Amino acid sequence: MAVQSTVAIAANHAELRAVLEPWRKAGSTIALVPTMGALHEGHLALVREAAAAADKVVVSIFVNPAQFAPQEDFGRYPRTFDSDSEKLERTGAVQLIYAPKAGDMYPKGFATKVSVEGPASGLETDFRPHFFSGVATVVAKLFVQCRPDIAVFGEKDYQQLLVVRRLSRDLDLGVEVIGLPTVREPDGLALSSRNAYLTPESRNVASHLNRILIEVGERARSGVPIPQAEAEGAAALIGAGFDRVDYVAIRDAETLVPLRTLDGPARVLAAARIGSIRLIDNRSV
Repeated sequence: MAVQSTVAIAANHAELRAVLEPWRKAGSTIALVPTMGALHEGHLALVREAAAAADKVVVSIFVNPAQFAPQEDFGRYPRTFDSDSEKLERTGAVQLIYAPKAGDMYPKGFATKVSVEGPASGLETDFRPHFFSGVATVVAKLFVQCRPDIAVFGEKDYQQLLVVRRLSRDLDLGVEVIGLPTVREPDGLALSSRNAYLTPESRNVASHLNRILIEVGERARSGVPIPQAEAEGAAALIGAGFDRVDYVAIRDAETLVPLRTLDGPARVLAAARIGSIRLIDNRSV
């Protein structure tokens, strides 16, 4: 087992167990922060939240092939393990990095997938039908392997957060799933590993996404019919320079079911493309 300073690195399930079992015997609470690496300040905020909520923090770094379609960016997704490890070390909050290989997570003959509905229905599923099955399968494996008391996810991937919460409840995995508010750049752009793909020009376009979502929510709250506010938001994104809008949708904040009126907590969610770069974001309404 490799060790970098105070942070152990487990490369497979056996090494993971060797670290976790003494913690459990000592009565330590364990928090898991699942990531695909390419860490930024948003991820580090999750780590700090995890450290505040548990005695020990495990960060998984695994680029999950099961959530990428063949035409998506699995091959070029940033893989920056050395710099990721250094960032986690500097937080002083992480005791273990779990970095399994794809062959360990999905060995030859692997034939099981987790099917999810409920909050997984619509939105991302309409454009990436494979996505949440891939996410749910790998998260279920990580929860079973790590057996954390809590797991921390960002609200930037809001639909994913609700799917993981439902997964833990429905399968009795016993993991409390905590959502942390989105960490943003000064101009409001949500931090994302895929922001590294943006050119200066496309980065300027991307900065409008947060502003337009806030405006959509404000217009809906002011009495503009929800379908009209959604359509105006999509048009505003195109006007700001986005090449394609997959959706702008106002949904119930707990279930993500479509809304006719704003009678309770709601979220406006969007996915839009600048060239081949797909950005998602959401705001409370």
